[in-house]
Amino acid sequence: QVQLVESGGGWVQPGGSLTLSCVASGFDFGLYTMNWYRRAPGAPGAGRELVAQIAHSGGSIWYPDSVWGRFTISRDDAKQTVTLEMNNLKPEDTAAYYCQTDVNWRAYWGQGTQVTVSL
Repeated sequence: QVQLVESGGGWVQPGGSLTLSCVASGFDFGLYTMNWYRRAPGAPGAGRELVAQIAHSGGSIWYPDSVWGRFTISRDDAKQTVTLEMNNLKPEDTAAYYCQTDVNWRAYWGQGTQVTVSL
């Protein structure tokens, strides 16, 4: 079955950097768009914000304005891994970060990894 396993979260001071990784299994990774979402503390409802997207074969990449120029998404299809490099982190980046993909019209999520940005 489809599995997504994130790692790399932690605590960092403002201005610092972290790199998140997501290892995927159970589907033909190279054929699918991969996403990173986040959910900030106290976000209403599901409240997940899409913060990076990379299409199959890396052909298209998208970021919202909130992370543009600070976050970089990449993928290694041979290792079935998608990575999110986060630089110049801000307190408002504090959130649980989730790897996500849609396979056969069904959404799959990882368990999430916590990122905390504070002094």
